[in-house]
Amino acid sequence: MASNLESMLDRRALRRMAGARSFERGEEYFTDGQVGALVEHQGTIAAKVQGTRPYRVKLWVENGEMGFSCPCPVGADGAFCKHCVAVGLTWIDGSRSKAQGTTREKPAVTMQDVRAHLATLDKGTLADMLVEQAMEDDRLRQRLLMKAAKKGPKGLDAATYRRAIDEAVDTGGFVDYRGACDYAQGIEEVVASVGELLKGGHAAEVIELAEHALRAVEEAIESVDDSDGHMGGILERLQEIHHKACKKAKPDPETLARRLFEWELRTDWDTFHGAAQTYERILGEKGLAVYRKLAEAEWAKVPALGPGREDSQKYEKRFRITHIMETLAGLAGDVEAVVAIKQRDLSSAYSYLQIAETFKGAGMHDQAREWAERGVKAFPARTDGRLREFLAGEYHRLKRHDEAMALIWADFTESPVLEGYRILKAHADRIGLWKLWREKALEHLRETIAKAKGGRKDDGWGRYVAADHSDLVRIFLWEKDVEAAWREARAGGCSDSLWMELAGKREKDHPEDVLPIYQRQVEHTLNRKNKQAYREAVALLREIRVLTVRIGDETRFTRYLASVRAMHKPKRNFMKLLEGVFAISR
Repeated sequence: MASNLESMLDRRALRRMAGARSFERGEEYFTDGQVGALVEHQGTIAAKVQGTRPYRVKLWVENGEMGFSCPCPVGADGAFCKHCVAVGLTWIDGSRSKAQGTTREKPAVTMQDVRAHLATLDKGTLADMLVEQAMEDDRLRQRLLMKAAKKGPKGLDAATYRRAIDEAVDTGGFVDYRGACDYAQGIEEVVASVGELLKGGHAAEVIELAEHALRAVEEAIESVDDSDGHMGGILERLQEIHHKACKKAKPDPETLARRLFEWELRTDWDTFHGAAQTYERILGEKGLAVYRKLAEAEWAKVPALGPGREDSQKYEKRFRITHIMETLAGLAGDVEAVVAIKQRDLSSAYSYLQIAETFKGAGMHDQAREWAERGVKAFPARTDGRLREFLAGEYHRLKRHDEAMALIWADFTESPVLEGYRILKAHADRIGLWKLWREKALEHLRETIAKAKGGRKDDGWGRYVAADHSDLVRIFLWEKDVEAAWREARAGGCSDSLWMELAGKREKDHPEDVLPIYQRQVEHTLNRKNKQAYREAVALLREIRVLTVRIGDETRFTRYLASVRAMHKPKRNFMKLLEGVFAISR
C-alpha cells in the first residue's frame, strides 16, 4: 500500500487534482505547519489540518486512483481541496526525509502496533474502552445507542432514534458558515442509520422517523448558514428514504395522501414537491382521489389574475397549490386542464409563454401561436423576450418571416446587448439575411451609445457607470474579430474585464499594447487591499516581466517595479510577497 502511495503521490499529482489555486493555498498550509497528527495505516494517510477549524483529512489509493476525504465545504462537494494538498505535501516531505536519511523524528509505534495490541484484549475490556470514549464523543454515543436500539428486548426502540435525530438537529442557537459542514455531517450520520433500518424489515418505523426528521430539519434550517446547501441535501435524502419505506410498508393510501398534501402545501422548503406524481403508484386510485379532493378545495380559494394585476389577497400558497393542481392534471394527461390552471394567473407575459409552450408540447401549434399573440398584445412594451422569441419561431414555421423579424428587432432595440444580438443573428440566418440585419443592429447600437455619451447607465447591479463601448467590444469578441474589438475599446473604452480579455488575446503579437492594460489592472487589484488581491497583483507583475523580456527592455520592468514598491510600501503583506518573488534588494 505504501508503495502505491509513493508511486502516485507527488507534487505534480497534487497540483493536477487540486488545480493551481487550491494547490497554492494548500502549499501555504503545509509551509505554515498547519498539518499535525499525521499517521499512516494500511495505505491510508490521516492527519488533522488547522483551517478555519480543525479538519480530519484522509488520503488513500483505491483501484489505482487517489481517494480522499475532507469535511470542509469544498471537500464535502467531492473536490480535492487545499487541506488534502497540505496533507499530501506533508507526507511527501516525510517520505523524502526518510529516503535522504535525515534525522527527522518518526514515532516508533504505528497504528498497526495499536491494532495488534487491541487484538490481545478481551471483549469486555474493548467494550469498556468504547463506552468510555462514547461518553466523550456525542456522535459515537448516538451511533452506539441506535445500534443497540435495533436489538432491544421489545424489538426496535424508535424513541432512541427520535432522540438521536433531535440531538443531531439541535442547533444550540445558530450554526455559522464555518460550523455548518460539521453540523450537517452529524445529521447525515443519523439519517444514514435510519435508512439502514429498511434492511431489517422496519419500513413502517422508518416512515415515522423520516417524517420526524424532516420536521426537525425544516425547523432548524433558518438557524443555519446553509450557503453550501448541506441542509437541502439532507432533506432530499430523507425524502428518498421516506419514499422507499412507503413502497415497502404500503401504508394506508388515504391517510398518507392527507399527510403528503398538507406537507406539500405548507412547506417553505419544497419538501414532497410534486408528491402526487412521486407517490402515484403508492397512493393508487384511492389515495390520488383524496389528494385531488383536498387540492380542489384549496384551489377554489385562489383568485384569478389578469394582465398586470397583483394578488390583492396576497395568497401565499398560490405557487404551491398551482403546482399541485398542474401535477394532478399532468397525471391525467389533460392538456386543456393544465391550461385552465395556468389561466388563473395571467398577470405577466411569462404566464402566456407557459401556456403557449404547453400547447406546443402537445403538438397544438395553432393554440400555441394564438396564446403567444395574446401575450404580446397584452404586454406590448418591455415584455418577456422569451415570449417574443417563441412567437417569432412560430411565425418562421408559417413562413411569416417579416413578422418574426419585427418581433426580434423590437426585443433587440429595447436591450441592444450581446444576447439580443445573438438571437437576432439566429433568426436572420434562418432567412439568409444576416448581413443586412447585422449592419442595422450595429448602426442602432452606435446610435444608442452616442446618445448615452456624457450620461451614465445602469451596469445591471443597480450601480451607474459612464457609457462606453463595452457592448460593441463584446459583440466583436463573440464574432472573433479581435482587431475590431480592440479598435472599439481604444475609441470608446470598455470594462476592466474586457480590457483583460483583449490583453490576453493580443499579448502574443502586440505586447506593447498589453503592458499599459496590465499595469492599470495591477493598481485596480491592489486597491482591494487583501491577501488574495496581492497574490493576483504579483501574478500580473510576472506577466509584465515576461512581456518586457520579450520586447527586449527588461530595465523597463525594473523601473516599473521600483515605482510599484515605492507607491505601495505601507502594504506589508504585499511587500513580503514582492521580496519573495522578485528578490528585491533594499
